[in-house]
Amino acid sequence: MIEVEVVFALPDKATVLSVEVPKGSTAEEAVLKSGIVEKCPEIDMKNLTLGIWNRTCKLDTELKAGDRVEIYRPLIADPKEARRKRAEKAKEEGRANKITGAKVKSGD
Repeated sequence: MIEVEVVFALPDKATVLSVEVPKGSTAEEAVLKSGIVEKCPEIDMKNLTLGIWNRTCKLDTELKAGDRVEIYRPLIADPKEARRKRAEKAKEEGRANKITGAKVKSGD
């Protein structure tokens, strides 16, 4: 048996559970065995995205003793779209060149 942690975080709280699993267990098996799904109904088992120590992994990734399995929430916004909107706003506010998008130097 090996001991691992299973973690799920919301903006205002985090749930961290220690669980013992047989050697050779997968990340998904640790999530199921931990019982975290019952404690955190926000977890969508059909669209599960996991990581180990802040690196995404497949559900069938084999765990090692001391691993921290993290359950990731879906992104609210597409990062590329959010960056594009910020760049457009900077151009409109005069903080960026309307043609090149480069920062406008103060005093110019």
